[in-house]
Amino acid sequence: MLPKWLTSICLALLVAVFAGCASGPRSDPRDPWEPLNRKIWTCNEALDEAVFKPVATVYKEVTPTLVRRGVNNFFQNLTDAWSFVNSVLQLKPQAAAESLLRFQVNTFFGLGGLLDVASEMNIERHREDFGQTLGRWGVRSGPYLVLPFLGPSTLRDTAAFTLNSIGDPVASFSNVPVRNSAYVLRIVDTRARLLGATAMLEGAALDRYSFTRDVFLQIRRRDVEGENGEDNLPNDPPDDPPVDAASKDEVKL
Repeated sequence: MLPKWLTSICLALLVAVFAGCASGPRSDPRDPWEPLNRKIWTCNEALDEAVFKPVATVYKEVTPTLVRRGVNNFFQNLTDAWSFVNSVLQLKPQAAAESLLRFQVNTFFGLGGLLDVASEMNIERHREDFGQTLGRWGVRSGPYLVLPFLGPSTLRDTAAFTLNSIGDPVASFSNVPVRNSAYVLRIVDTRARLLGATAMLEGAALDRYSFTRDVFLQIRRRDVEGENGEDNLPNDPPDDPPVDAASKDEVKL
């Protein structure tokens, strides 16, 4: 993994490159850098086909379901800790309390998070990150971006990337080999859970780039505003077309 300062510089340079790219006359106003975005998306797709998808397929085939569920629970539990911090920053007391309670219950009674005891107790999970926190405080999402290796993003989420990386509990692991192994395992586990969604999308006759973009932007808008849109931001673009919930996880590729 790159040092955080180097990652930040690379992202800043990437944004500068995007800023110098002209948009096409018929481009989606949310995606002014679509030509360059599509090139990066194509490269990411090729990398996924060559590396991530085959590894994830093998992982899913050889790893028992119980073990994979435990791995996913462990990383989701760590995510609850960062969700607690961002819920506090967003002044969401109930979400903050539930995220903290989930983390404590699953850590102490769920074997370090391998078991999702909190869900059995009907404690709701809230997924919050610093990009959402910025949105809640009025920061506009900005243009759509496709980042190398990382995939769909926005200018706001890209700016929040460094703090999300710092707030990632995996980054606090002091043992470097263990930390790097955890990063790899999380990537493989996440990709394995998306294999079904990918197969469905590949079988559909559509523009995968546009579809992924539209789903991602709609979900990120809802992440900030809430399911009912009660916290609409006046400077954001109009609502996107409704998207099937079954396609939600696909945008994480």
